[in-house]
Amino acid sequence: MTKELVVSTTSHETRVALLEGGHIAELYIERERERGIVGNIYKGKVIRVLPGMQAAFVDIGLEKAAFLYVADVLDEMEQVERSIEGDEALPGQSDDGEPVALPPIEDLLHEGQELLVQISKEPIGTKGARITSHISLPGRHLVYMPTVDHAGISRRIESEEERERLRQIVDAMRAPGTGFIVRTVSEGKSAEDLRADMEFLVGLWNDLSRDLDCRVAPSLIHSDLDVTSKVLRDILTEEVKRIVVDNREEYNKIVRFIRTFMPRLNYCIELYDGAEPIFDVYGLEVEISRALGSKVWLKSGGSIIIEQTEALTAIDVNTGRYVGKHNLEDTILKTNLEALKEIAFQLRLRNIGGLIIIDFIDMEKEAHREKVRAALEDALKSDKNKTNILKISELGLMEMTRKRVRESIGRTLCEPCPYCEGKGYVKDKLTTIYEILRELHRELADLPAGHVTLLAHPDIAGLLIDEEQTGIDELEQRYGRQISINSRPGFHLEQFEIAVG
Repeated sequence: MTKELVVSTTSHETRVALLEGGHIAELYIERERERGIVGNIYKGKVIRVLPGMQAAFVDIGLEKAAFLYVADVLDEMEQVERSIEGDEALPGQSDDGEPVALPPIEDLLHEGQELLVQISKEPIGTKGARITSHISLPGRHLVYMPTVDHAGISRRIESEEERERLRQIVDAMRAPGTGFIVRTVSEGKSAEDLRADMEFLVGLWNDLSRDLDCRVAPSLIHSDLDVTSKVLRDILTEEVKRIVVDNREEYNKIVRFIRTFMPRLNYCIELYDGAEPIFDVYGLEVEISRALGSKVWLKSGGSIIIEQTEALTAIDVNTGRYVGKHNLEDTILKTNLEALKEIAFQLRLRNIGGLIIIDFIDMEKEAHREKVRAALEDALKSDKNKTNILKISELGLMEMTRKRVRESIGRTLCEPCPYCEGKGYVKDKLTTIYEILRELHRELADLPAGHVTLLAHPDIAGLLIDEEQTGIDELEQRYGRQISINSRPGFHLEQFEIAVG
């Protein structure tokens, strides 16, 4: 499949789109006012240790304190691989998934202690950044771990012979007490390629660690690359045939980056200078807008609904307008198979991570459920973020996880609706009117004698004066009060006030 990178840069924002077969597959956005911080290294200070959660809060100079889990605290008895490609051991687990005995966090940290940490996950929602004391510096071919004595190979390199060759190269070159992870892109590369990467990363670590003792916590020690350079470093392979950029300065930067770190690779790099915005030329704005909606139509007439919550993302599959040609079971299977391809596409494009629940249309046959699960696993092979898929239940529900490092596109480009406050709905007019009548009933018994004024949204006030006047008349007769209804255009639909005088 042909892959391209389209880069659009302005003074306030950079957007990088990865195209596969002419369609956007991944989108990376970095705004000058909201630079990403994953990979940044800080000197922080522990402000609170939580033994009950086996975690600590660390002040690194951001608005919210960062969260440090016990398995991410540097300890010479624990060696956890960290790779920006997502194929790593989970916190508290060894490489084979077995639990690792961890010391209590209160034995490792105390309030006021200073330590070097790195951002592993962006602040998401109300949560602060996730940090680790296992420092890793990613390069083109290797990830350098200066605090861990270990040599690891990306799990995506499947050939045992190639894995052993790469391991021997790294073991022969690395200094005792240091660690390296060989990245997927290193498959088939020579010892000279790996050596150049290793020397660069070791030199970078020596430079940034030279004056650590002089730095006062909290302070930033090292910033990771900007979004364009990071994308080039992490996803640029021989499969990407073309890079198109709409900014001269960014174009020159990309050329220098490739000449420095990938001199042996030949890429077609073009500077776009057309009058029409580059994302419009490639039809990307339409696809991005589509990715912000909750409903996605399938070619057959079916649809999927994607809803993100704080805890998980729910995806519902519907047949919609599709009625099939043969029997119900075949219709359901075909819809589910079509939906899973779109789901895999949308997970990458929207950068949805964490716990994901997919409600497939119920399938009676176990063979069909297994076929859908296997097809989803196959569709997710091109996703560089680590995923874990469980079997489909008899109710048609599938649980899966996708590694989340940064906010989804929806939460990056959007904010909760100020009118509904993120609920996605408001009370209907009749519900609000009946609440007002109940509140008037409660308040009139306690309010001092006098004229009562009700202030409400114009739509609510109009209904009270017209269709629901009977309820107002009953209250006036019962309490012997006159009730005036005034509209306030600036009020929320559910907002009202009751005043005397």
